[in-house]
Amino acid sequence: MLKKPPEIVAAIDLGSNSFHMIVCTLNEGKLQIVDRLKEMVRLASGLDKKNILDNTTQARALACLERFGQRIRNFPPGSVRVVGTNTLRTAKNAQQFLAKAEQALNHPIHIISGIEEARLIYLGVAYSLGSNASTRLVMDIGGGSTEYIIGTGNTPNDKESLNMGCVQVSNKFFKDGRIAKNAMTQATLFAEQKLEPFQKKFHRKNWNEAIGASGSLRSIAKVLQAKSWSNNGITAAGLEHLVAHVNQCSHVNELGLPELDPERLPVFLGGVAIVYATFKSLKIEQMTVADGALREGLIQDLLGRIYDHDMRSATVEALAVRYHTDKEHASRIKQTIEVMLNQLTNFEMFTNNDAITQFLYWAADLHEIGIDIAHSQYHKHSAYIIANGDLAGFSSQDQILLSTMVKAHRRKFSRAIFKELPHPWDQFAPYLTIILRLAVLLRRNRHESTLPDFEITMVKYSIRLRFPVLWLSQSPLTQADLIQEADYLKSAGFKLEFA
Repeated sequence: MLKKPPEIVAAIDLGSNSFHMIVCTLNEGKLQIVDRLKEMVRLASGLDKKNILDNTTQARALACLERFGQRIRNFPPGSVRVVGTNTLRTAKNAQQFLAKAEQALNHPIHIISGIEEARLIYLGVAYSLGSNASTRLVMDIGGGSTEYIIGTGNTPNDKESLNMGCVQVSNKFFKDGRIAKNAMTQATLFAEQKLEPFQKKFHRKNWNEAIGASGSLRSIAKVLQAKSWSNNGITAAGLEHLVAHVNQCSHVNELGLPELDPERLPVFLGGVAIVYATFKSLKIEQMTVADGALREGLIQDLLGRIYDHDMRSATVEALAVRYHTDKEHASRIKQTIEVMLNQLTNFEMFTNNDAITQFLYWAADLHEIGIDIAHSQYHKHSAYIIANGDLAGFSSQDQILLSTMVKAHRRKFSRAIFKELPHPWDQFAPYLTIILRLAVLLRRNRHESTLPDFEITMVKYSIRLRFPVLWLSQSPLTQADLIQEADYLKSAGFKLEFA
């Protein structure tokens, strides 16, 4: 949590089709939108067959982010959320692009899973619609993925992210704008096949109203209304008219649809096919289109972090309960971590860095979840669950960092495991993990008895622990553990001394 709430916050969604930014003033928890920016970047079109993002598309994206960056570059840390979605999840050279993109924005960028994207989309839609007790189906078509969520009020219940988007489907079935005979039929069938395993879950009988939340859905709704094919959002009958009209054309330039933005034209038909398939598969008759989407959800999630309602902490708590961890033991470890952090103020990374405390506490809560699978090598099981689970609120980078710390919290210690972490965690994480290791070691007996007052100092690669006179000699198991730990750390270039 930030010490003092910022006066202005922002969220950026690096989508596969468009980049969006929203800027809001924040006054006593109340938001006021002051700026919106959107650019069609079509990131997904830059992926080649090997999932490499080409240089031309990268340059176009970075030019957009330079413009966005001018607006938010000087915002304080913790006041901006930036996320990448399907294309950046897929691109093999995403890290190389992200390094340049973060420089343009002067803020970190996090890649989120499709399920996390779905959660945030629902949050944005719920915020834009206000309080509503009915059960909703929310649909969002991106450039590279489509999300489906069923929820009630502000709570998403069922979430799925399917690997189909308006850019991807347009490129596959309507390349260069050509509309071949049966192309719309084939594109619709493709989308229906993707949706088939989830047909029962999202069927019309499981919700009261359908909400659309993306540029594709807004464009379709505008076209249907302008052509008088629908007077109430998107309807099944209106879609039938639109698809029949498309099938009479041989190129997108012949569509001649009023209210359709020319920038949207190259990806419009992919979106139509996905919506048409969804209406047919789920037996939808009518869908309302909402203003809220991923970026509004990001702002709401950011507010939670600012005002100490971080979704990630709730996720960690739920995971600890699910895997039957020893809550009292984790609490003692966190208490020991706090004692050490309070003494390590000479290390700049530990000074006023709430993120470091958060990740250490989360690691303490989750380091033993793997025991529920098998006691042998439990730290590896714990790390696997953290790295691969759908953890609400966490980005891919968050999960990898937490997983790495947990995996390295016992036994052999290698600095190589941290090298793949994003900066600055590649430098910070070894020190965080050493603190976690020492806290776990000192609490290994799992007793309620308090530890004696001890001192810890760190200078570069040297760690020194000092205990009260005679305490170590009266605690031979702890002394043996520290001797073993000194050997483990020595192999990674660290020196642990204790007396």
